[in-house]
Amino acid sequence: MSKLNTKRPFIHPEGWKFAAIFFVISVSVYPFFITLSVIGFMLTIFTLWFFRDPERNTPQDSNLIISSADGKVCLIDEAYPPEELPIEPQKMKRICVFMNVFNVHVNRSPVQGNVDHIVYKEGKFLNASLDKASDKNERSSLVLNTQNGTKIIVVQIAGLIARRILGFISLNHNLAQGERFGLIRFGSRVDIYIPIDAIIKCKVGDKVTAGESVLASFQ
Repeated sequence: MSKLNTKRPFIHPEGWKFAAIFFVISVSVYPFFITLSVIGFMLTIFTLWFFRDPERNTPQDSNLIISSADGKVCLIDEAYPPEELPIEPQKMKRICVFMNVFNVHVNRSPVQGNVDHIVYKEGKFLNASLDKASDKNERSSLVLNTQNGTKIIVVQIAGLIARRILGFISLNHNLAQGERFGLIRFGSRVDIYIPIDAIIKCKVGDKVTAGESVLASFQ
């Protein structure tokens, strides 16, 4: 059975501890503060919904670049990858996907490729929909080397209320297209840097699905 077809729980394990905290608090205060308890139960349900991790049908096509995040395309431009990456700086096309608190926050690989670098950088927690979030916010960058030697860079960016970026993989891991590689707790953003000659298949404002929606293609 492939890594993509391995069945997983619908709720990511990271969510259960937060849900448990809200649930225990709700039960504890119920005899004294019913309204607060009800809010706690609602937060418990919301937390479980936030950490949902549904299966996806990923197009297995090495010519396609798939979205790494659920959400809305908030920016398409040309930019240099994060300066902390140990690679030769060159301008690339960039597609940015903003995730609000109602989107699935498990991130998936846009291509099949080997993990050459994983670089984490501390930063601010500005609204992730702002252009300057790419430079100012806390982030984790993943450099993928495809089978034909093309580099794709995926940057997980913490948002206004996000406070932790989680990674599931390590260096030299061979990611399958659409495979899970991390998540960001609560509203955030993912930037995907692709070759300058790649063909964009989406537009600003499009709603996209991680592991399924096509963002671009190689020439």
